[in-house]
Amino acid sequence: MIHFEQFVLQNGLKVIVHEDHSTPMAVVDVMYDVGARDEDPEKTGFAHLFEHLMFGGSVNIPSYDEPLQAAGGENNAYTTNDLTNYYCQLPAENIETAFWLESDRMLSLAFGEKSLEVQRKVVSEEFKEHYLNKPYGDVWHKMRTLAFKVHPYKWMTIGAELSHIEHATLHDVQQFFFKHYTPVNAILVVAGHVTVEQVKQLAEKWFGDIPSGEKYIRTLPPEPLQRTARQLEVHAKVPIDAIYKSWHIYPRLDQRYYITDLLSEILGGGASSRLFQSLVKEKQLFSNIECYHFGTIDAGLLTIDGKLVKGVSMQDAEAAIEAELEKLKVSTIEEKELQKVKNKTESLIAFEDMSLMNRANSLAFYTLLGDTSMINNELQRYNNVTPADIKEDAVTIFDPGNSNTLYYYAGN
Repeated sequence: MIHFEQFVLQNGLKVIVHEDHSTPMAVVDVMYDVGARDEDPEKTGFAHLFEHLMFGGSVNIPSYDEPLQAAGGENNAYTTNDLTNYYCQLPAENIETAFWLESDRMLSLAFGEKSLEVQRKVVSEEFKEHYLNKPYGDVWHKMRTLAFKVHPYKWMTIGAELSHIEHATLHDVQQFFFKHYTPVNAILVVAGHVTVEQVKQLAEKWFGDIPSGEKYIRTLPPEPLQRTARQLEVHAKVPIDAIYKSWHIYPRLDQRYYITDLLSEILGGGASSRLFQSLVKEKQLFSNIECYHFGTIDAGLLTIDGKLVKGVSMQDAEAAIEAELEKLKVSTIEEKELQKVKNKTESLIAFEDMSLMNRANSLAFYTLLGDTSMINNELQRYNNVTPADIKEDAVTIFDPGNSNTLYYYAGN
């Protein structure tokens, strides 16, 4: 059981406190309710660009890293299609340094042509290195546009096109910041060797006077039900052929999410999974194969991706995958096999909860979902899944009309 207390400042900032006096450290985690799905389709990549800009200094503090490092701290951030998260860890006795830094860049981030130009170049180089020039680097650009026709999950966090970042103006950037980076759209989690009273005092002191901003109301177009299979062939300079198959699944708050999560583990969660045992070890059709999903808040994708053994045809590889899926659709799995992946899930949750940083991040995420207490009942939701649920889920998800397939051929 992870204990926490929460309160809301007058400006709308949600604050969650998790006391853990077994450590001398403290974590300050600020999660903003903005991700790539909230971007203008003609101006994508801004949420990720901001992850970089937020470390460029504020009006009052030229460098974010220097004072934090002087206080013995370290920090990082990440952006997804759903959210943006900034977090730092430092000795609890220096925690006010983190409050000072985080509140200052929320209130008065430095906007200038110079800092924008620097970060624009950094992100552009990242785009080229990881997505344009890397083998298989464009897979998810292609798969997203194949699978999503309406919902903004159709572009990646890095952006739909390099030109969107290259042409980002200071005005565009300022508008995005003032729309999303406000107390009413943020969650502050403080965890570690702190007290609730101490956090209340510091939160009020450093964040209380920041104007609340307007609550961002998300109105995204839902992706229509896919009824016809989609395929795309790609020929590129890559070492070996690969196949990627994706199917639409459920939103994060749908109970079926937990069924699908376990289903992905049964199929492709490591060396003991069905796909690996059958198609890598026994039939030797693939050098590696995985099944996974990204846990997106809105309805996302479950994906199987595999690298083919040289000489194996794409048709044989795909037929072998389909045969494994058919087994799940026609026969109920044994309780023993399901329990094995439940045990693995329980171990993963327990391992994650050992880290103070992970606990803080999870508290922020569940608060964003609307129910902080989910951190303590997720395991029960997994344990409620039955073999019959897995079979029903497989039939629904692996409907041929719901599939998106990328055939990635090695060649010029």
